[in-house]
Amino acid sequence: MNILILSGSRNREGQTARAIKALCKGIADGGASAETLFLTELTLERCRQCDADGWGLCRREGKCIVEDDFQLLVKKVEDADVVVIANPVYFGDQSESMRAFLDRYRRITHLAMITAGREPSSFPSAGGTPVIAICYAGGSGNGTISCCASLEKVLQTSGFDVVDMIPVRRQNLEAKLPIIEMTGRWLATRPTSGPPFVPPIYKKGE
Repeated sequence: MNILILSGSRNREGQTARAIKALCKGIADGGASAETLFLTELTLERCRQCDADGWGLCRREGKCIVEDDFQLLVKKVEDADVVVIANPVYFGDQSESMRAFLDRYRRITHLAMITAGREPSSFPSAGGTPVIAICYAGGSGNGTISCCASLEKVLQTSGFDVVDMIPVRRQNLEAKLPIIEMTGRWLATRPTSGPPFVPPIYKKGE
C-alpha cells in the first residue's frame, strides 16, 4: 500500500508539516508506507493555455507540453494507492504551488474521463484514486472551509474519489492531530466512496 502526500507548504517544520507527520504515524501504524513531496521544491510552471481556445495537447492527447517536474508528479500519482493533499491556506484557497500542479493535472485527466464515460463535473466521481485533503490555516484561522470546497471541486473534476476533507485552524491544531493520526490508519485500508450514487426514481403518487 503506497500513499502519496503532496504538500503545498515550503516549511518542512511548520504546522502543515506537523499534520503530515501525524498522518504518517497513523499510516505506518496501519501497515502502509507514505512518501511526501514538497511541491515548492520542484519545478512547476503554470499552465500556458497553449492554443487560441485556451486548450492544447492536454485536451487532444491527455498530455502537457511543458517539460518540467510535472511529469514526475503525474507518474507518482498514477502509482499511488491513495493520495493526500496537504495544503496551507492562503487567501482562503490553495497555495500557489498546489494550484500550479492541480490546474495542469485536471486538464490532462479531462480526456481520460470523457473516454471512460465519466463527464468531468463538480459531482463525486467514485472509481478514481481515493484522496483526502488537509487544509491548514494559520493566523486568524479563517479560510479553511472555503479552501476545502475549492479543493474538493478540483479533485473531483480531476477524477479522484474524494473520501474526506479535513479543515484545520491554528486554534484547533492540537485537537485535530490525534484525528489526523487516526485518519492515517484509516487511509491504510484504502477507503472508497463506493459506487456512484444514483437517486431513486419515484412514480407519481408514491
